[in-house]
Amino acid sequence: MKLSLVERETILLYNQAEPMAEIYTHDPRLMEKLDLLAKKHPDQIIRKDAHNFTVPKRCVSVREPYSAERRKAASERAKAAGYQPPARKSGS
Repeated sequence: MKLSLVERETILLYNQAEPMAEIYTHDPRLMEKLDLLAKKHPDQIIRKDAHNFTVPKRCVSVREPYSAERRKAASERAKAAGYQPPARKSGS
């Protein structure tokens, strides 16, 4: 079943009293990333079912957004160094 972008929600359950956070997602890119991390760190990141993961709370972060100027400067540095963005997979 193909979900629309609106339906590809992610819900993060982050309880102050618990050491772990629960992630429920239908975002294919996030699911792929969590799958890879679960395989690499099975003792810490657990795939509970197709759309539910348990992760240590230290893996969840919220940061200040980059300003347009900072993003542009980083882009210019990358271009000057010859970096290319990774190719996106088709169907994402």
